[in-house]
Amino acid sequence: MAYIIAEPCVDLKDASCVDVCPVDCIYESEKMYSIAPDECIDCAACEPVCPVAAIFSEDAVPAEWASYIELNRELTNS
Repeated sequence: MAYIIAEPCVDLKDASCVDVCPVDCIYESEKMYSIAPDECIDCAACEPVCPVAAIFSEDAVPAEWASYIELNRELTNS
């Protein structure tokens, strides 16, 4: 199960999560960071350092941000 970055990251792009990721699976796009689900090792290091609580385990993403699960995949596969 991968971690997902959701709406609170949009236009904020604080890089705290990037700094702690041991496998460098967090990528920057124009408006936000995203996590490559196929590269994420589920270590959860990124979740507690996010200043806006934008990072969730894939099975715990709030319903209103469910579309970010696929968006993270799309942003990291382009």
